[in-house]
Amino acid sequence: MAENRVLMNIEGLSKRYSLRRSLLDALCRVPATQLVAVDNVSLSIERGTVLGIVGESGSGKTTLARCLIRLIEPDTGVISFSNKRIDIATAYELRQIRKDIQMVFQDPYTSLNPRMTIGDALTEAGKVHDTIGLSPENEYVSELLKLVGLAPSFASRRPRQLSGGQRQRAAIARALAVRPTMLIADEAVSALDVSIQGQILNLLRDLREELKLTIIFIAHQLSVISHVADEVAVMYLGQIVEHGATKDIFSNPKHPYTRALMAAHPHPDPRNRIIPEMKGEIPSPLALPRGCRFVNRCPHAAAVCSESAPDLQTFSNGHRVACHF
Repeated sequence: MAENRVLMNIEGLSKRYSLRRSLLDALCRVPATQLVAVDNVSLSIERGTVLGIVGESGSGKTTLARCLIRLIEPDTGVISFSNKRIDIATAYELRQIRKDIQMVFQDPYTSLNPRMTIGDALTEAGKVHDTIGLSPENEYVSELLKLVGLAPSFASRRPRQLSGGQRQRAAIARALAVRPTMLIADEAVSALDVSIQGQILNLLRDLREELKLTIIFIAHQLSVISHVADEVAVMYLGQIVEHGATKDIFSNPKHPYTRALMAAHPHPDPRNRIIPEMKGEIPSPLALPRGCRFVNRCPHAAAVCSESAPDLQTFSNGHRVACHF
């Protein structure tokens, strides 16, 4: 991968939380229990691409996304964006970087100020980051609303007056108000009806082409990822277990967990449906299995899987898989 094509590079990113100890444990100097949220994640994201990050709830997707812009401070790791180090950036530098990396959250109602009209919210973002320029405020707001498929009249409405899909479009418009080069969409369609999900996915795809955006799209459904992503990273208990081009992941999934995720969704032709290979529930991040983290649920597990954790190995076409077999 050419270095000048890489917009964001992540190396060895980890985040753990120490749980509160009881008074007795503190007096006895019992070490605090560690919850592993993200563990040694490394990724490179090219300019203009869409990276899909997928996994079950509790796999660390949202924590990873928030660590990338330091809404959550990572414990270890190097995060570079356009040759700037995010992980060691000062408060001033971080503010400038966050202008280029905007986040769209799962619930647009809680991310929009209920007391502000949509127009005021967009204008405020433009003023804070000085992206309005010499344009009249009403023209600036109208252009942003049209960009996300909303009529200019929506500028006078408040979030409670909008449907779920309209609120998410407004949230995307606010993210675009500062003219970012990267969007991080964290479960941006999971709270919406299926028909509305398709509209938002199509909108993101169009915006990517029109504005030359780079997008990190987080979801728990591979079927959603397939519509927008160029590459897919599959996460399980804080680690990436498979990463590759979307067409390679869907045509030839190599990790048992990836195959199980694909089997969990309905297939239009039952004869081509993948047989589920996963058993049991995801282990607690407070008590991770020794060796491979998927060992307790994998039908192919052998003795080596309980003894050592597999490395994330690179195969043909940059396809990476963490599996002994």
